[in-house]
Amino acid sequence: LIKNHRELIDAEFVLNHDGCGVLMDKGKPLMMEVNATEKLYGDFVLSATNSGGHSSLPRPENAIYELANALTRLEHYQFPFELNNITRAYYERLAKVETGERAADMQAILKNAPDLEAAARLSKDPIDNSTMHTTCVATRLSGGHANNALPQTAQANVNCRILPGHSLEETRLAIEKVVADSKIKVQFRENNNVLMDRGSDRHSYVPPAPRKEVFDPLDKIVGTMWPGIPVLPSMSTGASDGVYTNAAGMPTYAVSGEGYDRDDIRAHGKDERTRVEAFYRGVDFYYPFLKAVTE
Repeated sequence: LIKNHRELIDAEFVLNHDGCGVLMDKGKPLMMEVNATEKLYGDFVLSATNSGGHSSLPRPENAIYELANALTRLEHYQFPFELNNITRAYYERLAKVETGERAADMQAILKNAPDLEAAARLSKDPIDNSTMHTTCVATRLSGGHANNALPQTAQANVNCRILPGHSLEETRLAIEKVVADSKIKVQFRENNNVLMDRGSDRHSYVPPAPRKEVFDPLDKIVGTMWPGIPVLPSMSTGASDGVYTNAAGMPTYAVSGEGYDRDDIRAHGKDERTRVEAFYRGVDFYYPFLKAVTE
């Protein structure tokens, strides 16, 4: 539809029910999150190859060691700190409800010259780290063919979640630079598992500032249904169907209105579930929300 009949679905913005909702702590509402942008998913493969040989005659060149050294360099690398319109708004609102050093650090990273020491402290939290940086992490390993032979090949899959505005190829080149070893090949893995020497120029849509026609009624309805909790525009570190509408230039806001407990997040698990009460509460939320944004 987007490619061939854009006129049928063209919109100023899109609401996606498959998104965040009310974060709770043992049943107590804490905040309403709205995914207003998301990171780009990308898999990359690091490969080392050499001639191998018998394990009784080890040599300095070893594909597994070479790959391990490359992964260690990647482990210790942090992509640059960066905020966009949505993550900036996220920290602006969150800083008002946080306390102590954490609140001060959030205010410090929002300055025109962001305090990178404050960013480093916040980055110790996995969610903050992923919100402020592109992340790349090794997720799978394979190597060698026999217990008594030197490995001829070793491979690692590296999964990246890339900040909006940065392409798959830009990220592949960044990994290549960090690895800094001509013996390590860095390739992009297509969805069909084909390995490419070059990644595509595809990137996640750089989001505009939060739209008042979405957040003004949202603030009002949340204030009525869950008094006192903040509404936070956020960036999903995962992915949703919003990747297609965002890429088409239609800002997409993913929010469900369903409550989920911070200690009972089961997304993609074998026992994935939502509470019956939370589901119906989400329905009660969405009806007035849809009416409000279309008035």
